[in-house]
Amino acid sequence: MAEPSKVIHIRNVGHEISENDLLQLVQPFGVVTKLVMLRAKNQALLQMHDLNSAVNVLQYYTSVQPSVRGRNVYIQFSSHQELTTTDSPGWKSDQDSQPNRILLVTIHHMLYPITVEVLHQVFSPYGYVEKIVTFQKSAGFQALIQYQSRQSAVQAKSSLQGRNIYDGCCQLDIQFSNLNELQVNYNNERSRDFTNPSLPTEQRGRSSQPGYGDAGSLYALQASGARVAFAQMSNTAAIAAAFGGGLPPGVTGTNDRCTILVTNLNPEKVDEDKLFNLFSLYGNIVRIKLLRNKPDHALVQMEDGFQAELAVHFLKGALLFGNRLELNFSKYPSITPAADTHEYAGSNLNRFNNNAVKNYKYCCSPTKMIHVSALAQDITEEEIVTHLQEHGTIVNTKLFEVNGKKQALVLFESEEQATEALACKHASTIDRSTIRISFSQLQSI
Repeated sequence: MAEPSKVIHIRNVGHEISENDLLQLVQPFGVVTKLVMLRAKNQALLQMHDLNSAVNVLQYYTSVQPSVRGRNVYIQFSSHQELTTTDSPGWKSDQDSQPNRILLVTIHHMLYPITVEVLHQVFSPYGYVEKIVTFQKSAGFQALIQYQSRQSAVQAKSSLQGRNIYDGCCQLDIQFSNLNELQVNYNNERSRDFTNPSLPTEQRGRSSQPGYGDAGSLYALQASGARVAFAQMSNTAAIAAAFGGGLPPGVTGTNDRCTILVTNLNPEKVDEDKLFNLFSLYGNIVRIKLLRNKPDHALVQMEDGFQAELAVHFLKGALLFGNRLELNFSKYPSITPAADTHEYAGSNLNRFNNNAVKNYKYCCSPTKMIHVSALAQDITEEEIVTHLQEHGTIVNTKLFEVNGKKQALVLFESEEQATEALACKHASTIDRSTIRISFSQLQSI
C-alpha cells in the first residue's frame, strides 16, 4: 500500500463521470487543489489541500464503498506526493492563467436561479466587487466577477473553489480570467456595475465582453427570496435536489397535511419519545399524542406537509416491536395542545433545525444497518455493541472517523431489530455523549 499522500488515486472512472462528480465525492473532507483526469486509463488523480484531508477521505471510504453515477470507484493513496502540470498533458492548473482581479466562474449542477444578487452575496465577503456579468455558454451558466484588488480575487478563488452555493447543487468552478476590465452596459439581474449605479436597466442588452455571447438569451431568473452560500433551504425544490434532482417514486411534493395517524402500534412498548426518534428521520416533529381510547393509535404532527409525506412514504409497513405500522394522513390539520400531548416544537433533538437539505439526503425506509454519530472520541466497538445489543443480533460493526469525529456502522440481523434500536437509542447517552442514529443505505460493512 502506498504511503499516505495529499494525492488520491481513483480507479474505474468511467467516461460518464465528470470532474465535478469526483469533486462532490471528496468535497466534505476538505478543499481540492488539483485534479487530473486520466481518461485513457479510466483513472484520476486528485490532490487535497492537506494530508489530513486525504487521510480522512481514505479512512471513510475504507468502510463505505464510493459510487459515482451508479459505478463503484476505488480509492487509494497515490505514489505522487504532489501533482505538477507535467503529470498529465491534459492537466489544467492555476499556473495556466496568472492571478488577476477578474474571475471566470462556471456553475455546475445548477438547480436554482443564480443572479447578480446571489453572486454578489457569495463573493463580496472576500473584498469589494466592482462588476458582475453573467452569460450562458456551452460550458453552462457562467459569470465574470471583477474585484477591486487582485488579492481579493485570489482569496475568493481559494476559499470558494469547488463549494456549493446551495446545499447539494450549484457548484462553483473558478478560474482566473484573462480580461483586464469588464464593460457593463446595464444594471439588471444579469449584469451590474457597482461603481456606477446610474446605468440603465435595459432588460435585453448584449454582453460586450469579447467572446461571451448574448446575455439577453439567459433564463428569466428572479432573485427574490434567494438564500445563498451554504444556507438551509427547507422547501420542496431543495428536497428534490437532495434526492438527486427528483423526488422519490410515489412522493408528489404537493401534500399539505401535516398530521399523520399511526395505527397498529404495540401499546406495551411504544411511547411518544420512541415515535419521535423514528419519525424525526423525515422532518421536524411539532407534537405527538397517543390516543388513550385507542392504545394502538397515535397522532404525529410534522413541521410541514412534505415532511409528513416523506414519513408516510418511507415508514408505511415498517415493523416496530413486532407490529407492522399503518400510516395515513389524519383528517385533523394539527394536534391540539393538551396535558396528554408531548411537545417537540423547538426541541434541539429535531434533526432538521440546521442544514435541512443534508438530512433529507439520508431519508430512506428502515434498513438492517444503522449509522451512529456524535460518539465520544475514546469510544470502543465493544461499548457500542453493549449499548445496542438488547435490541437484536448484531452481525457486524465498524468504527471510523470523519473530519476528526468518531462514527460507527452497526449491522443487525433484521430491519426490525435496527428499527427498534433506532427508536429506543437515538438521543441516548454513551460515555457522556448524546448519540445520533439514522438508517444507513449501505448493504454491508
